Amino acid sequence: MTTFSELGISAGYVKALKELNIITPTEIQAAVIPKLLASKTDLIGLAQTGTGKTAAFGLPLLNGIKPAREEVQGLIIAPTRELVQQIKKQLFKFTKYVDEKIFVEGVYGGEKIERQIKNLKRPTHVVVATPGRLLDLIERKAVDISKVRTLILDEADEMLSMGFKEDLNKILSYNTSKRNTWLFSATMPDGIKHIVRTYMNDKAIRIAVNENGLVNKNIYHHFINTTVKRKNQVIARLLNKREGERGIIFCRTKSGTKELAHHLKGEGFLVGALEGDMKQKERDKVMRAFKNGSVQVLVSTDVSARGIDVSNLAFVLHHQLPDTLDYYTHRSGRTARAGKKGQSIALIVSGEMQKVMVIQKALGITFREMAM
Repeated sequence: MTTFSELGISAGYVKALKELNIITPTEIQAAVIPKLLASKTDLIGLAQTGTGKTAAFGLPLLNGIKPAREEVQGLIIAPTRELVQQIKKQLFKFTKYVDEKIFVEGVYGGEKIERQIKNLKRPTHVVVATPGRLLDLIERKAVDISKVRTLILDEADEMLSMGFKEDLNKILSYNTSKRNTWLFSATMPDGIKHIVRTYMNDKAIRIAVNENGLVNKNIYHHFINTTVKRKNQVIARLLNKREGERGIIFCRTKSGTKELAHHLKGEGFLVGALEGDMKQKERDKVMRAFKNGSVQVLVSTDVSARGIDVSNLAFVLHHQLPDTLDYYTHRSGRTARAGKKGQSIALIVSGEMQKVMVIQKALGITFREMAM
């Protein structure tokens, strides 16, 4: 079994990792860290969410920072506010026992930009940002990314599907000659291939984890045959059986999300809703309740669930199957993180079995029928 020390991580970082109970490197960490420590290179990492990517890119990034230089040397771009906050927090914890202080700042929408501009006036070595807010700050000359040595795109496919293509192109067009670009993505749609071709070195290292199994192998896939009318009843029975377990129920529409959450609350379940019309304050409140356990199940649209990383999710439930394979991959990937097992359960109605077959074949997974 490889250790972080054997991968080339210095003692201070290893001590901090141990404190966070991160002892054995995950597959992506073991594959990526030595390569990034050994040479200045561009890198493409294909890996699901929840495989330990933050440490895989975060530790080599921090290792290359020169604290004496009070300038932004590292830039991490991620799709959502939640993910930015999470990465910033993890990098901060990694540096607990490092001799020279490395300063990390997070910037994202939904918070006063003036406060972020003020924070960026302090010495900052690494900026973690959502694309829109970062571009705004660059255009206001509140952040200088001309000295960035390492630019990291985390969950790149998510950023494109959220409509950040133009923003990313603008950001990526800065200081291309001086930097290395590390791109991490669960899938490789055409938009990502375009970024790779345009902004990355032809000799970029490619690392794919569990490539043939696009979906985490610790997820068990099930379907339940039902009718549109009986879906709410089936969900209630499932939740009763899973008392004490946490999960996310995915709906396709905002109105469907609200209606289902309202119905389940009425049945006495500890449920919170996440949908696009919510203000950031409301969203944060629901996420806090979910993380502290006062909400047990989230009902969410695909877009609203982006960037959510909650440990110990026992299941995801598809109120309807999504339209795209990428969405099925992202939804399912919310469970079975950090080596744990999880379930992905789809409610299907007459005529939808064909969809199940298509997903099975494309993703190389097996669905089993679950009887209610």
